[in-house]
Amino acid sequence: MSLRAKTAIAGLGITKMGKNYAHPNAIGFAVEAIELALADSGLRRTDLDGILVNPGLTWGADLMASYTVQQVMGIKDIRLTATTNLGGASAASLVMHAAMAIDAGMASTVACVFADAPLKPPKPGAKGGGGGAAYGFARGLNAAYGLYGANSGYAMVAQRHMHVYGTTSDQLGAIALAERKWANLNPMAEFYKEPLTIEDYHNSRWVAEPLHLYDCCLVSNGAVCVIVTSAERARDLKKPPVYVLGMGQGHPGDDPVDTLASGAPMAKQIAFKMAGVELKDIDVAEFYDCYTITVLITLEDYGFCAKGEGGPFVADGRIGPGGALPVNTGGGQLSAYYMWGMTPLSEGVIQVRGEGGKRQSPKHDVCLVSGNGGILSTHSTLVLGASA
Repeated sequence: MSLRAKTAIAGLGITKMGKNYAHPNAIGFAVEAIELALADSGLRRTDLDGILVNPGLTWGADLMASYTVQQVMGIKDIRLTATTNLGGASAASLVMHAAMAIDAGMASTVACVFADAPLKPPKPGAKGGGGGAAYGFARGLNAAYGLYGANSGYAMVAQRHMHVYGTTSDQLGAIALAERKWANLNPMAEFYKEPLTIEDYHNSRWVAEPLHLYDCCLVSNGAVCVIVTSAERARDLKKPPVYVLGMGQGHPGDDPVDTLASGAPMAKQIAFKMAGVELKDIDVAEFYDCYTITVLITLEDYGFCAKGEGGPFVADGRIGPGGALPVNTGGGQLSAYYMWGMTPLSEGVIQVRGEGGKRQSPKHDVCLVSGNGGILSTHSTLVLGASA
């Protein structure tokens, strides 16, 4: 039996992003986001019977993050709890977990939350700003040769895409510029207020060649929560339901430097079949964008252009404001805020509801949301709809 439109996102909570030191740790941000999502939906703490958490980098050894949140909030009689980490693919996987549990009668109202607090407030008298935690990937010969961290991993992918297909820095820069234009229309994008030019892009420092500073995502403190419930119940709540039409995952297990591909084709096949949609039905796309190269490869993998043609596809402003395919309409993780997979998911909810203000896509009935984890290692797909 299909899960198409059986469940819906009924609440969205987004804390202030960026250099936000309102809470001493990620748990405080998680609680705030859940409270904001409850208020957005018109629900109360006592309505929740499920809590699913994707912990960020700074939860430390708290392997039972969802139970910790339950205890801190004093919520009784939870029937569904789990802590999940698929990297940036986690947010959509939480929604999938919630949808399946609700359809099976195991829960009725589930909060799905991501929270992190890697930025620390500057200390008086110290030089520079607040520090941030980092994580990386080092395996086998990569570690032996000093290839550490996500920056280097994605730089290798970008370098090979350039070698194989002739992709240029100007084309990667076009993605950064498009997302900055979207961010300049988004009041929640508080980190980068100024426009970005291609000269600014090229003059920014190298992070890991061929990736410049503006090819790389931000680092943010904050949290995002979505509340999932049955479609029937969502229709009676405060905000218009955002129906979960389709969902899927794909984890190929290959070396992306060899394949120059993600798990999107696998995840798309499952999600699009469930939703009953084709690529031409997609009005707006919210892609995981830890790096510009991630957006380019994701566009190719979903079939918006052929493999290797991502560079020319984005070069003419097609994905920016006024373009034929609105992509990452809030500014994404490159220019708005970095909340792992919750960044594209939160903007997808905003767009389907029609709450985007100056950045609102005129057509927004069907939204494609993608999540990506590791070095193109894990992938998740959601198809969201304004109607069932």
